[in-house]
Amino acid sequence: MTENLPARSRLVHEALRAAGIAGEIVVLPDAASTAALAASALGVEVGAIANSLVFWSDDAPLLVMTSGAHRVDTTALAERLGRGDIRRATPDQVREATGQAIGGVAPTGHPAPLVTIVDEALAAYSEIWAAGGTPHTVFPLTYDELVRLTGGTVMRVD
Repeated sequence: MTENLPARSRLVHEALRAAGIAGEIVVLPDAASTAALAASALGVEVGAIANSLVFWSDDAPLLVMTSGAHRVDTTALAERLGRGDIRRATPDQVREATGQAIGGVAPTGHPAPLVTIVDEALAAYSEIWAAGGTPHTVFPLTYDELVRLTGGTVMRVD
C-alpha cells in the first residue's frame, strides 16, 4: 500500500505508525492545496480540515495547525506566545523546515520536530483531516491524536 504513496507521504505514514495512529493516507485525484478544496474532495466541513501553516518567528519556523474555517491572527498569536513578529514563511523556508511543499505540509514527517500550535477549534470535530506530505494526499485523525502527534500547544489562533 505505502509503495503507491509519494516519497514525502511515505515519511508521513511512517511517522503516523510510529505514533500509533492508524489513519490511512488517501491519495486524491486532484490537488487539495486549500482547506476548501480538501473539504470538497472529502465531503466534510471546511472546519474539519487541519491546515498546516508554517510561519517564521524569532528566527525559527512555527507550525500552526488551524481549522480550515479560521484565519490565523498573527499579531494576537505572537502576543499570546510572547514572541516577536510572526510572519508567513517563504516557500523555501517551508520546504527547508518541513521537507514538504506549501499546500501539502503534514503535521509530521519533517526533518526535525517543529514548535507547533494546535487550534483549539479543531476539538469540535470527532474526525479531522490533515495533509499527508503532498497537495494530493490527506489522512484522518482525531484532535487528541493531532495534539499528541505534534506535541503541540493548544490555543486559540484566530
